[in-house]
Amino acid sequence: MSEKMWGGRFAAGTDSLVEAFTASIQVDSRLYAEDIRGSQAHARMLGRVGVLTASEVEAIVAGLQQVGQEIAEQRLPFVDSLEDIHMHVESRLTEIIGDVGKKLHTGRSRNDQVATDLRLYTRSCVDDLVAALRHLQGVFVDLAEREVETILPGLTHMQVAQPVSFGHHCMAYVEMFQRDAQRLQDARKRVNVLPLGAAALAGTTFPIDRWDVARQLGFDAVAENSLDAVSDRDFVMEVLADLAMIAVHLSRLCEELILWMSAPFGFIDLPDSFCTGSSIMPQKKNPDVAEIIRGKSGRVVGDLVAMLVLMKGQPLTYNRDNQEDKETFFDALDQVRASVEIMSRMLPGLQTRPTVMRAQAERGYATATDLADYLVRKGLPFRDAHAVVGKAVRLAQDRNIGLEAMPLPDLQALSPLITEEVYQVLTLEGSLAARNHLGGTAPDQVRAAIARARARLAEEQSA
Repeated sequence: MSEKMWGGRFAAGTDSLVEAFTASIQVDSRLYAEDIRGSQAHARMLGRVGVLTASEVEAIVAGLQQVGQEIAEQRLPFVDSLEDIHMHVESRLTEIIGDVGKKLHTGRSRNDQVATDLRLYTRSCVDDLVAALRHLQGVFVDLAEREVETILPGLTHMQVAQPVSFGHHCMAYVEMFQRDAQRLQDARKRVNVLPLGAAALAGTTFPIDRWDVARQLGFDAVAENSLDAVSDRDFVMEVLADLAMIAVHLSRLCEELILWMSAPFGFIDLPDSFCTGSSIMPQKKNPDVAEIIRGKSGRVVGDLVAMLVLMKGQPLTYNRDNQEDKETFFDALDQVRASVEIMSRMLPGLQTRPTVMRAQAERGYATATDLADYLVRKGLPFRDAHAVVGKAVRLAQDRNIGLEAMPLPDLQALSPLITEEVYQVLTLEGSLAARNHLGGTAPDQVRAAIARARARLAEEQSA
């Protein structure tokens, strides 16, 4: 006869290969603290509604506390025969306090239990990741403030477009990670719904108080439909989608860091402690950390796709397929959290090479648009101004000089509207000063944007 907690209906034990294949303890063991906490809340509620006596509740809560301590101290061995963290906790509890431990599972199923554990764990991870993103935003704000005066050639199509403040460029990532944090906070609302009480799928005949458990565990709501409660993994897919987007933003950042550090660009240098060398080429300093984060983005996107495919064919309600939800989810959480942390540590040591950046901006005729805008302000239609400046760029290219080095008579030959004052907008500083919209790229406007971002972060962190 099977010795499983569910084995009463079975005449034979589980094949050892099946036990190893179906066990999830090596993955879901990280849910032990949530399982302990949820079980204690469930026991207290059973005591309040009269299903358990006060002494039984006291024994169960204390016993669970001991189980949790044993797991935290790695004194409780995990075995495949007990399948998952829930069975390990209940089995050890019963060993400690006797048959009273067998009463803990009254009025619930592993179906609603694991859903509760996973929501508690997800909520905690979301809160932690939002805090980490806020810290990363602060790192970018500090970097932006340090590099306000540094001129960077802004690119479109990987071609020099217009000059921007490197501080302004850094602030773009502050906005990206702001949206990431907001998405996670919004998803948290849908995570923070209690499924416990749905039992296997149809609720329980015991007079449980679900709102009592919800209040104990800090849930904002209880699941309305028991079928949906045990089978819903939308919250996992939603958070995974948010993680994938964070990973994509980190990957874009890493792509820039890798390019900027390469010899053809030479814009920045990353700290030695975040780079590695070559086993054969002594001169190499490789941005391995950035490359690995960029690589992990594909892994996280793959975790999202795996979860979507996992759920797409499942009928209501709970299916054992859902055991596979945690490995990919935990992987994505781990990879994104680690990537955010290491990026926060690496960026403060980033060193810019302003002279190289400036030379690249000058080489790419970055002030051409400013010359066109100058002509428009003089009364020339934009399309005509565009044509005039295009000819000016071609002439400068033929002479291998910048627009700011073009003699005034040569510019006036292209358009009589051009006067001496044109050279004010042909310099990189003049170009920056001319564009102050959307937070601006000129130093004063970037500083104002930094101040607003600092105030916003302070307000969000205090909240």
